[in-house]
Amino acid sequence: MTTATQTNGKTKLTDAFRDHFSGDAPLTEKAAGFAKARPWTSAALAGVAALAVLNTVRGRG
Repeated sequence: MTTATQTNGKTKLTDAFRDHFSGDAPLTEKAAGFAKARPWTSAALAGVAALAVLNTVRGRG
């Protein structure tokens, strides 16, 4: 008998986060696995982070 993973059924993205970022592996390996599984989502998250950094740097003068 197999046990099903518990999920709240909201989105596949939350399940992907849970699958890739749980465990004892280094964060870089977790992020690489997530980027391979969901490349468009990873690109969007990187873009948002880059915009946040640029806006922070632009505000200093």
